[in-house]
Amino acid sequence: MSTPEPFGTRLRRAMDARGPLCVGIDPHASLLTAWGLADDVNGLERFTRTVVEALADRVAVLKPQSAFFERFGSRGLAVLEQAVAEARAAGALVLMDAKRGDIGSTMGAYAEAFLDRRSPLFSDAVTVSPYLGFGSLRPALDQAVLSGCGVFVLALTSNPEGAEVQRATASGGGSLAQLMLDHMADENAGADPMGPVGAVVGATLGAAGVDLDINGPLLAPGIGAQGATPADLPGVFGGAVRNVVPSVSRGVLRHGPDRAAPACGAERFAGDRVAVGGA
Repeated sequence: MSTPEPFGTRLRRAMDARGPLCVGIDPHASLLTAWGLADDVNGLERFTRTVVEALADRVAVLKPQSAFFERFGSRGLAVLEQAVAEARAAGALVLMDAKRGDIGSTMGAYAEAFLDRRSPLFSDAVTVSPYLGFGSLRPALDQAVLSGCGVFVLALTSNPEGAEVQRATASGGGSLAQLMLDHMADENAGADPMGPVGAVVGATLGAAGVDLDINGPLLAPGIGAQGATPADLPGVFGGAVRNVVPSVSRGVLRHGPDRAAPACGAERFAGDRVAVGGA
């Protein structure tokens, strides 16, 4: 079996070719209603198919939020499986926003679900939580390398509750978030153009106050409806801004169900590329 191309190489190529934008697919009930769709599997399927058809051939990354599909049970997961396959076939990288975190064989099972090429939910990357200890992520980290995939680790999130954990002092004296970032940098050491382990850092945080030079991608949620703009990114990410993948959801998806609307929204956000390193 040939060695898969590393995720960092694939992501950099997609960012250079299509721009760095990541668009979230978050079919929550209010958004379905805004599109004039029923909050059921049929509405979910129409919404998801419209977004994938509009964006999968033009943006670097699509990020389905798995919870909004899981709430419909097996039929919702079937919609998610189809969306992942169609998005990847059209050239987008798929980042599964699952935020899984567990230990041992359970973490291994999550890794198999999203990062094993034999899985119907196989994605290019997955979000995970390290706050059971960074070492608990080892099954996902190892599976990602084996499959040529990525793992995006929660570091500094924009929700106010996150600070009580992420800004807490670790045993070495720095913040717990910085300890997690240091672990990520270790995982990515020597990779070119960047490693497979990314960090999730909210674009709304202002000055992050941590070292974000992890030689890996930096997913920056909060662009658009949450108040951040591409112009804010250099202030948050500093010299690491070239590796930022700005993420927007409602700012692109709030208009529909016309397929042209998400495409126009994505083009509007992607237009300001100088703010994310001139990609």
